[in-house]
Parts: sequence; C-alpha cells; structure tokens
Amino acid sequence: MTGRLEILPVAGIGDVHPGDDLAALITAAAPWLADGDVLVVTSKIVSKSEGQLVEIPLDEPAREAAREAALRAETVRVVARRGATRIVQTHHGFVLAAGGIDQSNVDPAHLVLLPKDPDASARWLRDELRERFGLDVAVVVTDTMGRPWRLGLTDVAIGAAGVDALADYRGRYDAYGNELQLTQMAVIDELAAAADLVKGKVTQVPVAVVRGLTLTPGAPHGRGAAELVRGADADLFSLGTAEAVARGLRAAGDLPDAAAFAPADGAVALPALPFPRTHSVTVPENTVAAVLVWAPAGDPRAAAEAGRRAERLRAVLAADGLASAWLEIDDPARVAGELPDGGVPLGVLAIGRGSLPSL
Repeated sequence: MTGRLEILPVAGIGDVHPGDDLAALITAAAPWLADGDVLVVTSKIVSKSEGQLVEIPLDEPAREAAREAALRAETVRVVARRGATRIVQTHHGFVLAAGGIDQSNVDPAHLVLLPKDPDASARWLRDELRERFGLDVAVVVTDTMGRPWRLGLTDVAIGAAGVDALADYRGRYDAYGNELQLTQMAVIDELAAAADLVKGKVTQVPVAVVRGLTLTPGAPHGRGAAELVRGADADLFSLGTAEAVARGLRAAGDLPDAAAFAPADGAVALPALPFPRTHSVTVPENTVAAVLVWAPAGDPRAAAEAGRRAERLRAVLAADGLASAWLEIDDPARVAGELPDGGVPLGVLAIGRGSLPSL
C-alpha cells in the first residue's frame, strides 16, 4: 500500500467552540496540507464544533447526577460494570468506557459527547476541504479507547471518508503459499493510532496528517468506520460478566427437554450402571446415566427443594456440555424398591450427550 509514511502534527488550532468552521481552522493551521494526505481529527473538536455538549452543575451531588443522566442517554446497553467503571454500547455501536463522554479539554461546566454520526462528520469535513479549499484528502475521526486484555489507551477510528476502513487479504497467499483465511487489517485504526503519536490531550494538538499512504484521487467517501463495528452474530465476547450470568440463570429456569438429546430412533431401558443405581424406567437413547429424584412422603417443602436441586444440576450439566431430560414416572410402584422407606418418587433425570440447549 505504501513504502514510507510521514506523521505531521497540526499545531495552533486553539480552543474550538460550537459553530466554529473546522475546515477553515485546520487549513489556517496547516497551509501545507496537500492532495493525498490523510487528515486525522480528534473527535473532541468535531463534537465541540457541532455543539455536542451537555451543561452540568459545578457542585455535587447535582454534578454526578447530570453525568449519570448523560451516560444513560448515550447508552444502548451496559456491557460490563466494575466499581465506578462502566463499559457500555452506544447508539453508534461502539463499546467503550463511559459511552465516550469526556470532560477533559473542556470547561468544567460541560461534558463533551461523541459526534452524533462520526462518519457523516468525516464526509462533511472532506467535502468542505474539497469544495472550498480545493484539497482532495481523506478524513479520519478518532476517539480514545481501551482494549480488552491489554492495559493502556490508544486512538481508534470512529469516522472515516475517502479511505477504506479495511484492507482485506483473505484469499491471497503469503510467501510460503499459505492462503490467508482471516486477515483483514483495520487500516483506519492503524492510521488513528499512528497519528496519535504526535497528537495529545496535554499538548493540545487535536489534528495530525499522515502523508504517503496510497489513495485513489477523487475516491468516493466509502463505507466509513461503521464497517468496523462487529455484529452481535460474529461477536464471541458481546456479553459482560453480569449480563452473561443473568442470561444463564434465566435459561437455567427453562431448559428444554425436547432438544436435550440428539435425535433417537427409539427408546431403550436404562442399562445397569454402578452409579447412580438403575431404575425400571424407559429413557431416551444416548442416555449414559440417570438420577432418581425423590422426597419424603407428605413433605411438600422437601419435594420443592429436590426439584430445585434437579434444575440446578441440569444447569451445571449443560454448562459442561451434557444434555439432560426430565422424565415423569407413570408407575411409582416400578421404582418403589429403589427408594428409602417412606420415599416418594418425583421423576428421573436422564443424562446424555447431545445438542446443547442454547444459553
């Protein structure tokens, strides 16, 4: 794609306010901007120019209440929570801490939200630079995010125009003749991280230029950074811990019997097993063990507890990859010899291998 890149800071933009002409501010600070450059812009100044600000009180507890209200408004769902830290999904589809709401490099009476549509913001800025200033550049809008399993923050792209978000190498071959199966490089994220090396919150340099990337002159805006948002169907880590536990608990209360075992042609009597003891009950094919559940006669509380324990066991079995089915006992006399004196059979829990219920 390129042989050599330069990363150039754009200093002197100064503070940005609602309604400011961002294209004019950038070109005044970087008169050397040239066709083919990639303009990398921190979302903070995009949001400020677009008026994406929330006024908050200066005193507690009203200040914290206002922050909470702003976070709720930006949140589609809470993914994870630990102490005061909340990882949430925003209406953009981004998963990040505190919904991307920022209170750095802004006066204490305001919070800065993410742009409403960062891709649209990137397209607008690119059009302005082309139509008013005769510059054919690409634009990447960035925000700072953490990464799962790694410490530290980095800038990533949340909006883009004029540059492909992904470089797709699938179907190509490496130097050893191996076909690449999964390799898709997040080009705009790489540009965002590279540009952040010369930008910074402390130095107040919100814009940088990456020069040397091969771009197609007059290229369309493209699909933008939205292309990088992984859909729920392909996201193996979409649930936070609390969310996953809650879903599992709900599913444990409704484990289906019909789907518990792989399809069987018939039913067989349970073979003799050393443990648990055998039962004269017909069970599904593929059954590898069965547990007779019973309770003392005339004790409904004990019967309810036995049922709860059986359901908890089913949930544990499902988590470990074992299917189960609850079987009613039509003729209690058939299992009477296997019960303690005074015991009443409630049912048989058949355990086997098969398709798992979806948790």
